[in-house]
Amino acid sequence: MTAASADLVSIRRISVPLDKPVPTGATNAYLVGDDEALLLDPAARTSELDKAVAESDVEHVALTHAHPDHVGGVAAYAEETDATVWCRRGREDRFAEYTGVEPDRTFAEGSTLPVAGGLDVIDVPGHAPDHVAFEADFGTICGDVAIAEGSIAVAAPDGDVRAYLVALRRLYARDPPRLFPGHGPVIEEPRAACERLLRHRLARERDVLAAVEAGARDIDAVVDAVYDRDLTGVRKFARATVVAHVETLAAHRRVRFDREAETVAPA
Repeated sequence: MTAASADLVSIRRISVPLDKPVPTGATNAYLVGDDEALLLDPAARTSELDKAVAESDVEHVALTHAHPDHVGGVAAYAEETDATVWCRRGREDRFAEYTGVEPDRTFAEGSTLPVAGGLDVIDVPGHAPDHVAFEADFGTICGDVAIAEGSIAVAAPDGDVRAYLVALRRLYARDPPRLFPGHGPVIEEPRAACERLLRHRLARERDVLAAVEAGARDIDAVVDAVYDRDLTGVRKFARATVVAHVETLAAHRRVRFDREAETVAPA
């Protein structure tokens, strides 16, 4: 468990190991504030997170987004602490489906959670349609928008490449002092990380377009052209990533995409 503070606000990052194919093999849960603290993204119950929660006055539980690797501990910790459970307004059904908990309150872009002097909510969809980030003077808790090493999954049907690029550009423009990601260590140079992730995603888009222009006519052919490595065990994920990129290229009228047949052709 790591801790940091800014302007006397405490933020603790607890790495929660998961038996899932997630970056770093773990998801970061965060405890923000000391009195009336927020528990954010409790991926599962662990002894370390149990101890951190027991030592804190947890009054609020929330998520950056409702993906399975971020939600596993929501029900247990909400019941144990009797905390107020928050979710993105308009996404209540999705939240309840993934967590098994009906939210008590909702927030939206521009809302401020009553935690640690106020946590401001911004919409950053792309990795997931309900994705938000939480801003304060200490930095931005950004979930799965950024990561210190590697890249972020933007995979159909949840993933939207156009929205994800906007999310990265929003974080870049806001220039927080640091980013607290959903996986891996704290990002001390947010703009450099956002630039790296933008370059990666745009390069993948160019690769997908080049594959189509070179003759790939269905999603599997594009996958084979784009990925020059063994995809055993991850082909489904690679395929979903390619679909998300093809959908973006189709929206930009650079390719023609038949979603039902999964065929693609130059525009």
